[in-house]
Amino acid sequence: MPYALVHYHELALKGRNRGFFEQRLIQHLQRALKNTGVTDVRSLPGRIRVTFQSETSWDDVQDRLRHTFGVANYSLAHSQPINYDAPDLQPLCEAMATALQSKTFQTFRVTTKRADKRFSKTSIELNREIGEYLCATTGKRVSLNAADVTIGVEIVDGTAYFSLVKYPGPGGLPTGISHTVLCLISGGIDSPVAAYRMMKRGCKVIFVHFHGRPYLSRASEEKVRDLVSHFTRYQLTARLYLVPFGDIQRNVVVNTPAPSRVILYRRMMMRIAEEIAKTERCWGLVTGDSLGQVASQTPENLQTVSNAASLPILRPLIGMDKLEIINEAQRIGTFDTSIEPDQDCCTLFVPRHPNTRCRLPDVEQAERSLPIQSMIQEGITSAELAEFSLHAA
Repeated sequence: MPYALVHYHELALKGRNRGFFEQRLIQHLQRALKNTGVTDVRSLPGRIRVTFQSETSWDDVQDRLRHTFGVANYSLAHSQPINYDAPDLQPLCEAMATALQSKTFQTFRVTTKRADKRFSKTSIELNREIGEYLCATTGKRVSLNAADVTIGVEIVDGTAYFSLVKYPGPGGLPTGISHTVLCLISGGIDSPVAAYRMMKRGCKVIFVHFHGRPYLSRASEEKVRDLVSHFTRYQLTARLYLVPFGDIQRNVVVNTPAPSRVILYRRMMMRIAEEIAKTERCWGLVTGDSLGQVASQTPENLQTVSNAASLPILRPLIGMDKLEIINEAQRIGTFDTSIEPDQDCCTLFVPRHPNTRCRLPDVEQAERSLPIQSMIQEGITSAELAEFSLHAA
C-alpha cells in the first residue's frame, strides 16, 4: 500500500504547543485530500502519514500536499514491517531493488532516520547494509555527495518506510492558525504576493477588490477572481468582496484638490475595507505596499493612509524591491495573471502630479468637504460577494 510521508519543520519548534499545531495541519490535510483516494491521515512521531488506495492517486495527492502550508517536504513511500530486536532487512532490500528498476541512475545513497532509538541497529549500520545489498543487486555504486538517487529510509513504530524522491512543500504554518485577515487585492503583481505571505504565516485571507465600474470594464474583476481562485488551492475556500469605486472616486475629484486625491482614495478604501473586516471578524488589513515604490507608498503617505483605519495594517512586502516581488510572483504562480492588461480603478482619475508628502491635517481638511460616512455606506452596500471552494471547482 502506498503512503505519503509528510514532514514539517517550523511546527516541530513549538514546544508544548506542537501537538496543537500538528493537529491543525492534519485537519487541513483531511479536508484538502478529500476525493483523492486517501483513506487515512494520521500522526506518527515527527511526521504525518497519508494512506491512499493506489499509486494512481499520487498525482492528485501530490498536488494537494504541495499547496498545503505547514508541509516542509513529503515523499511517496512504501513500507515493510520490521522487528526491532532482530531485524531482517532482506524483504526491505528486495522491495527497494524492485522500486529502483523504474529508475535510470548510476549512483545512489541511503539515508536512514530512526524515530525510535530502541531499534537495535544504528542509522549508519542500516545505511551500510542496505547499500551493500543494492550495490550487489543493481550493479550501481554508492555516492555520498552527488548521488543520482537518494533512498530515504524511516524506521517508525515497527515499520520501515522507504522513498526514492523527496519533494519540497511550501513550509510555513497551517492555514487558519493565525486567524483571519482582509487583503486589499488590486489585480497587480504586489498584492497577491502579500496575500500569499500572510497565508504562509497561518492566516486565513479574505479579499476585497475596489474596481472602477461604472466607468471601467470588468477586466480587473475577472483577473482578481482568477487570482483568488488560485489561492483556494492553499486555503480551500475564499471570500472576495467586489466594491464599485468609480462613483466614490468621482465624488473625491469633484470636491478635493488634485494633488491629494490618490491618498484620499486610499483612505476611503481603508475605511470601507475596515468595515468589511469587522463583519468578517478579521484582526488586520493587508496591503501590497512596498516602501517608496510609488507616490502613495512614501513614508509620509503610508502614515497618512494608515491613520484612516483603527485595525492593524500589515505590509509584508514593505522592504522588498520590485524585482524581488516579481520573482516571488513567478514562483507562486500569480505573475502571468497579474500582468494581463486590465482597467484598474487605481488608473482612474489619477492626478498628473500626486503629492508624495501629504500632511494629515491637510488631508483631513480636504475630507471635510466629503460625505465620508455616506461614501463608506455606499461602498459597503454596493459590494458583491463571491465565494470560492476548491472542492466545488
